Amino acid sequence: MGKQVTIYDVARESGVSISTVSNALNRPERVSSATRGRVLEAADRLGFVPKPAAVSQARAGAGCIGILAPFSSYASYYARLTGALRALRDTGLETRVVDIESAAAATSPVLAASAIRGHLDGLIVMGERIEDAVERRLAERGMPTVLVDAASERFSVIVSDDFRGGALAARHLLELGHRSIGYLIEQQESDYESQARQRLDGFRHALEQAGGATLVVRPTGSSAEEARAAARDVLAGPDRPTAVMAHFDELAVGALRAAAELSLSVPGDVSVMGYDDGPAADAVGLTTVRQPFEQSGAAAVGVLAARMADPAAPRTVTVLDCALVPRLTTGTPR
Repeated sequence: MGKQVTIYDVARESGVSISTVSNALNRPERVSSATRGRVLEAADRLGFVPKPAAVSQARAGAGCIGILAPFSSYASYYARLTGALRALRDTGLETRVVDIESAAAATSPVLAASAIRGHLDGLIVMGERIEDAVERRLAERGMPTVLVDAASERFSVIVSDDFRGGALAARHLLELGHRSIGYLIEQQESDYESQARQRLDGFRHALEQAGGATLVVRPTGSSAEEARAAARDVLAGPDRPTAVMAHFDELAVGALRAAAELSLSVPGDVSVMGYDDGPAADAVGLTTVRQPFEQSGAAAVGVLAARMADPAAPRTVTVLDCALVPRLTTGTPR
């Protein structure tokens, strides 16, 4: 059996005193992040095994942020995560990624304390508002927190202009000459001011300003298959619309499938439009509205890092713009 590695060996390997090693493991706030990192690297290299609580505390002190989002519900949040992780590469911060329930599918669309576990030095929450009591407790603890695509009166937020994006989509269809339009919106289990509603409000507002247009709104589930069934109902009737707008791209893919099943040409018989500009939109040539997903993730990291460096930094609201991406699925109605 080899010689057991001791704290003295770690001190010698990392070039610091024994007391510094002890502080790095037990009182990380007493040493610099660079020194703490050097001690931990030396401990790992030598195979030193301190008490679990000590190493956990030391690693937590190195800076660990949590990123919570409904990753398994929407591919768009992986794009936001990509932007966040790229921005985090050179920060030295560790990252804990947590999947949470979609707000649209939840009966209570707020993030409870149960989702926020373990030691965190900062928090990014995407796509879901934080419960008031939890927000208050995080604020009292001085937890730097940023929300993406969700509202907060206490913490900094990064949002896209969904109202403008909806209006942008409506104006595109109006300019092409469409006056009878179907709209697929993701059904939500509870009554709250969601992105879906803001987007629909913007779309409806643009139609009302133009005048002379009719809108049929059809709720659907979040999958392409559910959207296919909903779009088929809208398009199979005698007064079918000349265009269908979908709350996000996957729903628009469902509308394209429904049109194909009904032998309707796109965009000749019906135009189809989505929102997000994810990989699916590019693959099928879908006209859509682009959201700056990666930019929003990177912006959240920048705001969080500023707050971690200066806890007294003021709360900020960052509104990111969107852009029309015309492709093959929209045209003038016959």
